[in-house]
Amino acid sequence: MSLDVGKRAAPTTSARSLLDRAAVVAVDLVKVYGEGEAAVRALDGVSLVVSRGDFKAIMGPSGSGKSTLLQCLAALDDLTSGKVYIGGAEISKLDEKERTRLRRDNVGFIFQAFNLVPTLNALENITLPVDLARGSVDREWLDYLIDTVGLRDRLHHLPGELSGGQQQRVAAARALAARPQIVFADEPTGNLDSRRGQELLQFLRRTVDEFGQTIVMVTHDAFAASYADSVVFLADGRIVEELQDPSSEKILDFIKTLEG
Repeated sequence: MSLDVGKRAAPTTSARSLLDRAAVVAVDLVKVYGEGEAAVRALDGVSLVVSRGDFKAIMGPSGSGKSTLLQCLAALDDLTSGKVYIGGAEISKLDEKERTRLRRDNVGFIFQAFNLVPTLNALENITLPVDLARGSVDREWLDYLIDTVGLRDRLHHLPGELSGGQQQRVAAARALAARPQIVFADEPTGNLDSRRGQELLQFLRRTVDEFGQTIVMVTHDAFAASYADSVVFLADGRIVEELQDPSSEKILDFIKTLEG
């Protein structure tokens, strides 16, 4: 599939069609930290398409650029060069106010550190994105989220009164409350035990299969990545492989080739 979008004054018909079908398109992304001899090239020409309704995992050794890629795709960090499109909009052409609105209205985030507001209870944290956008809560969707993540009896507890697994489930429900075009998840199971981690992964998989949610997840865990439709492997800031229909065994076998 061609990724020449944005290289001309106006995208070609095929490129426009690609942008319309995709949740995220990245074209030749470069991210350099520092200058001169101290410069670090975290991303080195990464191109990627995430289709709507796709669950894509990003893996790679420490320092491979996977977290940097996630941050650049989510418009949380500026690129040195290259283009990112979310829902057909080129991020670099948006001013900061427009980028903030795009993230608020179209993007959900799940972080390893939860990032809940400590003074808001679980329900208030879940509905926060909708409240900030001054929107109305879809009660049917909200009830589905609450019941799916098993938080019905903890809605009026503050984050400090919840276990780590419960806090991460609140964060996952919050990311999906506004039904965003895409959810970015950065090591979402990193602070969870195996049972709670599996429950979260099953929940994310279910939102993809039943509701067409789009998810991009950075993980170091082969088991977590096996829930995705495909796994992109990074090394030294470049994509070196993409596995379709991954299993834990396929992922671990490929990781061995990287380490070898």
